[in-house]
Amino acid sequence: MQPPAGPPLSPEEAEREAQRQLWEKRLTRARFTYDSYKQSTRYPHESRPISEQPDLVYPASPERKQPLGKEQRDIALKLKQEKIYVVGDETVRFFVGCENASTGQPLPCEVHSAVAREAPHLAQAGQAAAVPLDFNDTGREGDEVAGDGMWTGRFQPSRQGFAMFEGTLRVEFRVRASGNAEGGAFFDIVFTPAAPATFTGKVREVVEQGSLQLYVGLQVRKPGRYVMAGRVDDEAGIPFAYVEFNEELEAGAREVKFTVFGLLLHDKNPDFPLRLRDVEGFLLREQGDPDREVVKALYGPVHLTQQYTLDRFSPDEWTSEERQRYLDEYAKDVAQAESELGNLSGRPGNPKAP
Repeated sequence: MQPPAGPPLSPEEAEREAQRQLWEKRLTRARFTYDSYKQSTRYPHESRPISEQPDLVYPASPERKQPLGKEQRDIALKLKQEKIYVVGDETVRFFVGCENASTGQPLPCEVHSAVAREAPHLAQAGQAAAVPLDFNDTGREGDEVAGDGMWTGRFQPSRQGFAMFEGTLRVEFRVRASGNAEGGAFFDIVFTPAAPATFTGKVREVVEQGSLQLYVGLQVRKPGRYVMAGRVDDEAGIPFAYVEFNEELEAGAREVKFTVFGLLLHDKNPDFPLRLRDVEGFLLREQGDPDREVVKALYGPVHLTQQYTLDRFSPDEWTSEERQRYLDEYAKDVAQAESELGNLSGRPGNPKAP
C-alpha cells in the first residue's frame, strides 16, 4: 500500500520544489560536463590512447563494396587499394573481386580494361593523356595468388605517364562477371611527385618532463607546417598509443617529436620495450588542391625503445592555459548549481570546485 499523501503544497512551496528539481538537474549536468571534460583531457592532443581512434591503428588501406552496375545489383564488387597517398617512385596496388550481393559467395569475374587519368574534378583535367593499366589474376605483377578471383593492378605514377603531375589521379576499370554482366568503378589516389621532406630513419629517445620523447630524424626540403603521426605498440605488439606532431619546420636537418605521455604510460601500463611503427605525414598547403604534399612514410617497425620502469614517468595530468580556463568555467557552473540548490533546500551553498 502506498503511504497516505501529505497535505497539498502551497503555491509558494510548489514553486520552490519545482525550482529545487530544476537545479538538481542542472547540478547533475554541470558535474557531468566538468568530469567528462576533465577525463577526456587528461592527456595532451598529441599523445592519446589508440583505442580512441580504432580506424587509425593501421595506415589507411581503403576497402569498399558496391554494385557492379545499376542493372546488376545482385553482383557486388569487392574493392581495395593499398594506400591513398603515393609519393615519388612509390607503387600502389589495387584489388578487384566479385561476389553475390546477398550471400557473399565469390563469383568469377574479369577486369578487362583499365586506365589511369587525371581526376575529372580538377580544374585542368584532361591535359595529360590517359594511360592503360593491366590487371591480372595470374600470380604475377603484384598479384599474390593465381586464380583466386581477386584481380590485381599495379600503378607507379612516376614511371607511367605522370612524373610531372601533382594531385588526384583516378584509375577507372571495367569488369565482366557471370557471363555477360558488365560494370565498372574507380580508385582515386593523391600523388606527390617530389616529397617536401624525407625521414632519415634515425630515432633518438629521451625521458623529458616526465614523458618518453621519440625524436624522428627528418631532412626538410620545403619549410612549412608539417603534420605527422605514428603508432606505438607494447612488447607483445598490442597497439596502445597514437602520437602526433603538428609544427612549423625550417629547411634542413630537423626532428619530429613524438610524445608518449607519462600518465598514459601509467594508465595503460604497457610492457616495455615499446615499438614505434608506421610513421607518416605531410606538409600542409595553405591553398590549392591537393591540400598537402606527402612525405614518404616509414611503414612497419621504426624504432624499439629501451626498457623502462613506470617510476621514470610522471603520473600527473596534462595541463595547459586553455584546459584550466575551461575547468574553471565548468567548476563555476557546478558551484552555482550547488549554491542555488543549497538555498532552496534551506542549507548554505557549497561553492567549492569539484
